[in-house]
Amino acid sequence: MARKNDKQLLVFYEDSIKKSNEFSMAKLSSKLTLNQMQLLAYAIYSTQQNGKTEFIKADFEKKFNLGEYRREEAKQDSKKLFDLNFSLDDLETGEFDFLHVFQRINYKDGLFTFRWSEDIIPHILDLKDRYITNGFLTIANFKSGFSWILYDYLKGNYGYWRKVLSKESLMKLFCVEDKKTYQNNTGRFRQAVLDVAIDEINQFTELEVNYTVEREGRAIVAFKITWSTGETVKSATDKQVKELKTIVETIENDYLEFININNEADRQRAINILKENRDVLRIVQEPISITYKKADLLIRQANQNIKQLHYLANKPESPYYNWLEEE
Repeated sequence: MARKNDKQLLVFYEDSIKKSNEFSMAKLSSKLTLNQMQLLAYAIYSTQQNGKTEFIKADFEKKFNLGEYRREEAKQDSKKLFDLNFSLDDLETGEFDFLHVFQRINYKDGLFTFRWSEDIIPHILDLKDRYITNGFLTIANFKSGFSWILYDYLKGNYGYWRKVLSKESLMKLFCVEDKKTYQNNTGRFRQAVLDVAIDEINQFTELEVNYTVEREGRAIVAFKITWSTGETVKSATDKQVKELKTIVETIENDYLEFININNEADRQRAINILKENRDVLRIVQEPISITYKKADLLIRQANQNIKQLHYLANKPESPYYNWLEEE
């Protein structure tokens, strides 16, 4: 069973991507740059959102705050992704199985279109169990592709809290096994690859990761990676935010009717409710921090508030709110 820590991460499931555990732990055939990882992730996201295998370049730029993503960059990155395959590679036993990712990638007038390999479809669509969810607000913080690789690998090993990997296996995971500097200097590998990944994961995600080294004589031969996981909290859905916004804005629009109630005690009760409603209205205007549970509670309270205001003002209940209750 996975170890727990005190971290809490807000996950926007409507702004996330899913990948099978196998794909998350897979070894890519070559090391991708950060932009290439982002492009692959956005292709998965687009497909999972509406089933379309296309997206607009401007939407991709906005999602990752890239600025201008030039045509030559797009061409170079697309070619790298087109040549990409991945292996379901057991780093401990050496067993592997190679699969292609794309059959086709096309770019024209700011529109990317692509066709997935049939082998990868089960790893990104119709996922029912054994998959990970990555929110864009989390992974967009990564400045290193090494962080992305290790984060996916650890999440794909859900239920574990420790892995012992040889130096060779870990270098293969990061696709740097052919780099002489890291082969000959483990300190450089730790500083430039492993430590960078762990620092960003600890800073931006729900995981808390540490490692120790195992030696034979003076040589480091393996790394024992340990991690704990915090709580992932589901964010409010777009439907919840829209519903809550409609209710509180309706109350605000009828503000004058409720503060002109003749009975002084009822008028004061109405004013208190209106003050509370304005607090909620401010939250709704920036809903990024609202959790699913909090949104549900605020919707229930807003419905009670409008009922009470209508009662105090001797107004009939709006049919709209009767419909909301039925929903």
